[in-house]
Amino acid sequence: MNDCPCLPAASVDIEIPFHDVDLLEVAWHGHYLKYFEIARGRLLRQIGYDYPAMRDSGYAWPVTECYLKYVRPARYGQTVRVEARIVEFENRLKMEYRICDAATGEKLTRGWTIQLALEIASMELQFVTPPVLWEKLGRRP
Repeated sequence: MNDCPCLPAASVDIEIPFHDVDLLEVAWHGHYLKYFEIARGRLLRQIGYDYPAMRDSGYAWPVTECYLKYVRPARYGQTVRVEARIVEFENRLKMEYRICDAATGEKLTRGWTIQLALEIASMELQFVTPPVLWEKLGRRP
């Protein structure tokens, strides 16, 4: 994971619930994206630009790409730490994620997502980051 201290990051601990696991008590692979989303939501709230704030600013930010690398399984009852970090914000919003065991730090999963700004009024993708995100990140375009 990119460890640039100049861009926002957030983490959240999640206990793997029974309804997320299979017969072997391993978290189903699709739930990892949900865990990424929980950490992403925490990070966006932290910078004051969560999904309602995005909508109110006139933009939606749909995920257009995602990547996951499964290293070790998360299991029922295990507490995992999900970290999200902004690594790019010019022309697109790219976040990297890491899921590790909260107690040992053992890496379980890593990945990234890319989101593009969509102007809600016109429903057109924006290939330049809107000024509102620059502002939320304390930067100048």
